[in-house]
Amino acid sequence: MQLAHLLLRHARLNPDATAVFYGSAHWASHAEWAARSAGLAQRLRDAGLAPGDRVLLFMRNHPRYLEVLWAAWWAGLVVVPVNAKLHPREAEWIVDNAQARWGFVTADVAPEPLAGLERQVDVESAEAETLLAPVADPFAVLVAERAPDDLAWLFYTSGTTGRPKGVMLTHRNLMTMGLTYGIDVDPVAPSDSIVYGAPMSHGAGIYAIPHLMAGARHVVPASGGVEPAELFALGQQIGPLSTFAAPTIVKRLVDHAEAAGLTPEDAARAFKTIVYGGAPMYLADIERALRVMGPRFVQIYGQGETPMVGTALSRQVIADTGHPRHRERLASVGVAQTPVRVRVADAQGHELPTGEIGEVLVHGDSVMAGYWRNPEATAAAIRDGWLLTGDVGCLDADGFLTLKDRSKDLIISGGSNIYPREVEEVLLTAPGVAEVAVVGAPDAEWGEVVVAFVVPLPGAASTPETLDQHCLTQMARFKRPKRYLLVDSLPKNNYGKVLKTELRARLAPV
Repeated sequence: MQLAHLLLRHARLNPDATAVFYGSAHWASHAEWAARSAGLAQRLRDAGLAPGDRVLLFMRNHPRYLEVLWAAWWAGLVVVPVNAKLHPREAEWIVDNAQARWGFVTADVAPEPLAGLERQVDVESAEAETLLAPVADPFAVLVAERAPDDLAWLFYTSGTTGRPKGVMLTHRNLMTMGLTYGIDVDPVAPSDSIVYGAPMSHGAGIYAIPHLMAGARHVVPASGGVEPAELFALGQQIGPLSTFAAPTIVKRLVDHAEAAGLTPEDAARAFKTIVYGGAPMYLADIERALRVMGPRFVQIYGQGETPMVGTALSRQVIADTGHPRHRERLASVGVAQTPVRVRVADAQGHELPTGEIGEVLVHGDSVMAGYWRNPEATAAAIRDGWLLTGDVGCLDADGFLTLKDRSKDLIISGGSNIYPREVEEVLLTAPGVAEVAVVGAPDAEWGEVVVAFVVPLPGAASTPETLDQHCLTQMARFKRPKRYLLVDSLPKNNYGKVLKTELRARLAPV
């Protein structure tokens, strides 16, 4: 079974039920969604695309994201979702690496043609209307046969080497994630509604799968993003919403509820479940969220390499304030989800005793097939079937995992991954820059912000303003430093390696 069958199933079972909303307005029933996706799938085939070919999605959140996604799977294609916040140059690198043939975009994200694509379609254009014209009988359009271990989703995540790596996720990986959601995260009913405020190219979009499995409803805000007042209003109009959000988004929702004087009962009428993850959640923030909005929170820990599946901290555990270790558990990321095993190991891969700190490893059917065209990185990341996450933590006697640090230099700002070397390489091309080191600094709103320590060339006229302008021409806005600190030199060890630990210490709160 492949993922396209999920849509066909509900086109038969619940053909007339509204499946997709754009704002509070009806966009498509299950039958209409299936008819559009089947139509596009047939036209993709007619244009010469074959099973296994890659199709790029580089667009803001939009109802057509869902239609294109399932059309691609219907035709047996591999979807390459790209963060809408990336710079077009960064997207073009992904086009080239993935060898993507077609791209579906919104004009605000990709105003010009992306190099390397055979065809680029603006999903809000007349061309898209034609390509997505519904067929009279979607069941007559055959779903491409795909094996469970065939690719479905090629997700690009960065590494400390600077260039993104394509995470190969199969139909089995994503089916596992979908089935697990209802067991370990949140049961889903057909009357439920998931709202896509966070980017559909990431975890929020992947959660379309478990909600389609249950025949639930899908809501794309008219703003295409996170506007707390809009989301609360949608929940009141459509019914309590479920959503996936980074901690920074949770904080914005809580801030709005508190400023508006909403009670937990009011919040319950707008939100059923808020799943948070993607970055550390401060203990004080989740305690405040519970106080303001009530017990509607679930935490998950996973990675692109084991999408949304690692551990889960359930609504019941988060709300169980009477438990003697409640605060300790609240600071954890929960227990292993049903289809995976999680352990903590030393550098040799040997399992460590309870309470000892080591690298977190995950094993199960959610773990990626490997990195696209990168066998060396695959071999480094997967050992005997176990994914080496690069995160450091420890397990308690009850199986709760607490993360302590990251072994890599990854910066997580507002739920987005930022890798220092990518930023450093851009800054080193700026006029007048001799050396640069980029680190993350703690930030109450974003979790972390990017800080660049820059050593100018003698006599150079580099300023924070000129450096920022240079970054804006080369990379996505969210990756660029929030602060530029001009220094005479960078601290180094005897081997010439920059001591980033020392730089972080300079930024730590006193």
